[in-house]
Amino acid sequence: MSLSTIIQKLPKAELHLHIEGSLTPELMWHLASKHSITLPYKSIEEIAAAYQFTNLQSFLDIYYAGAGVLIDEDDFYALMWAYFTRCHEDNVVHTEIMFDPQTHTARGIGFDVFMPGFLRAMKDAQRQYGISSYLIMSFLRHLPESDAFATLEAAKPYYSVIDAVGLDSSELGHPPSKFERVFQEARALGFKIVAHAGEEGPPEYIWEALDLLNVDRIDHGVRCQEDNKLMAYIKANQIPLTVCPLSNLKLCVVDDLAKHNILSLLDEGLMVTVNSDDPTYFGGFLNDNYTALCDALPVTEAHVKQLAINSFTASFLPDEIKQQHIAHIHALTS
Repeated sequence: MSLSTIIQKLPKAELHLHIEGSLTPELMWHLASKHSITLPYKSIEEIAAAYQFTNLQSFLDIYYAGAGVLIDEDDFYALMWAYFTRCHEDNVVHTEIMFDPQTHTARGIGFDVFMPGFLRAMKDAQRQYGISSYLIMSFLRHLPESDAFATLEAAKPYYSVIDAVGLDSSELGHPPSKFERVFQEARALGFKIVAHAGEEGPPEYIWEALDLLNVDRIDHGVRCQEDNKLMAYIKANQIPLTVCPLSNLKLCVVDDLAKHNILSLLDEGLMVTVNSDDPTYFGGFLNDNYTALCDALPVTEAHVKQLAINSFTASFLPDEIKQQHIAHIHALTS
């Protein structure tokens, strides 16, 4: 059986996906037309060509501009539903989806608009495709902690449908320590905690996420390899790393996927997972990331199987459900 067949065949979970980063040029064009929004592009092809950047900040600039076409509940439904459709194609059976409230509330669009759209699509995906999903509310780290506190308060009517709280956006110059108090409150409210660290930022940011934010998972984390003590800690405690290979390539974290450290981290026994991050901007959804790794690195069937297993082990699913998915993987590969 070819690796591409195995990738398609195995059920998988995705744990690091920004829903705003799944906005396709086609949907951006359609929604801009729907709302009579003038984009600085004359065609879908021009939008696609604009999805080019040299670093995290230049990506974020177009990412936030693109989000401007999301206006009403149906727009957020369409965004989420398009992602679930792709999940179904890639045999992603569970996904934990990050969303950025501040990107929308700053435009005057509240939780009462985007949350119903998201939740309706999640319900439809469960019914139509059998895909389970959780929501991760992410704070934008380039904004002050006071803004994150305000967002946490604004989310109050929706606490029961939010499973975790995260930290994303520009990493450099915005260490996890900047948000220690708001994550302490989020933890006290019962939320799981995740945070981007060790992508562009140094290993010290990973330590801060672990020690000060008390995270359950590290998003990215590929720079942990620069600190042997950190590597040993992450391995000993099986702290999951939600690695995003094509994102790392597009944002120049690595200049060649053949130099990516995901296999060495996996072979060292770390709880590594594969994810797509912002798939339409970074050139690929989940299976595209798996395939790109197989093309660039000496990936084996055992590696693919372990990565799929890790995706469920590292998820926030109940243990019983995790084991059902993992048993299915073993049955398919035995």
